[in-house]
Amino acid sequence: MSERFGLAEFKDRVDTVLAAVLAEEAEQFLAIDDALRPVAEQLQEAARHGKRLRAAFCYWGWRAAGQPDSDALVRAAASMELVHAAAVVHDDLIDDSTLRHNLPTAHIALRAAVPGRPRARAAARSLAMLVGDHLMALAGQLFATSGLPAAFLARARPVWADLARELIAGECLEILSTGTHPDPDVSLKVVRYKTAKYTVEQPLLIGGLLAGAAPRLRAGLSAYGLPLGEAFQLRDDLLGLFGESRRTGKASLDDIRGQRPTALLATTWQAALPAQREHLAGVLGRRDLTEEHLRDVRELMTALKAPERVEDMIASRVREAVGCLDGLDMPYPARRALTDLARLATDRHH
Repeated sequence: MSERFGLAEFKDRVDTVLAAVLAEEAEQFLAIDDALRPVAEQLQEAARHGKRLRAAFCYWGWRAAGQPDSDALVRAAASMELVHAAAVVHDDLIDDSTLRHNLPTAHIALRAAVPGRPRARAAARSLAMLVGDHLMALAGQLFATSGLPAAFLARARPVWADLARELIAGECLEILSTGTHPDPDVSLKVVRYKTAKYTVEQPLLIGGLLAGAAPRLRAGLSAYGLPLGEAFQLRDDLLGLFGESRRTGKASLDDIRGQRPTALLATTWQAALPAQREHLAGVLGRRDLTEEHLRDVRELMTALKAPERVEDMIASRVREAVGCLDGLDMPYPARRALTDLARLATDRHH
């Protein structure tokens, strides 16, 4: 890899690793029974998309500790994307989302595998759940067989355990708080545990630990990674409601229909007058939402300056994250890459 970070070049390397791993896994499934073809196809499809930011943060955690470019490290970093693929399959299943990357989500696509069956919808959802479970298992397998020395892998194992626990805890917190009155503190806790930590902070720490990073550097990577991860998800929440579906690849009504505890919704609720809250409560959670409902909610949020407030939250977190890089002892290419990644992760239009 060139000394100046290029995400496209890095993405190609990660994509190559993932394509090979999942093609081999699909063959193993088909060797058991050809009836498993739809499942094998969804294993491959689930990890086909994405900017590979999580792998990039893992890679630059390694480089920040002074280690050189390494194909084995890229394989280990690619496992972060299998964690993400697993989380996406489960998240779409929990939220009953129908679109991802402008394609049917796994539990929707798998309905074609059980046509005309009793309880076909439940069967497709069960298949998707198992696809997500297996992707998480494959993430651990890819990490363990990356080619890095066993002593290196052992240093990162505790953070792997933290990653799995906190990702599940964040998802559970979201489920438990969905449908309740929006609360900014709860929303930010969900943001932190469901997305921020496994997207930025923990991949960085895993890369740093693999490289033998000193405690001070690890603390600096955490101080950079946590606010940046929160900013990433806050941007995602804004795009989820105000982005164009054809560009985001998701249904814009999902967050309102699901009454999800996003920071955007909590900020709106906090700023709203009683009559505005009553109007909003009459829309949230409805299954028969239309584009007119979406326009009404967007107009209310805009009138209450909720998107502006979330933009301010994003900007302040990015400044905090990048500011944490100052004073950290790391090679210039790593500092430059982490600065670039802060912008790439949060300055998204789709």
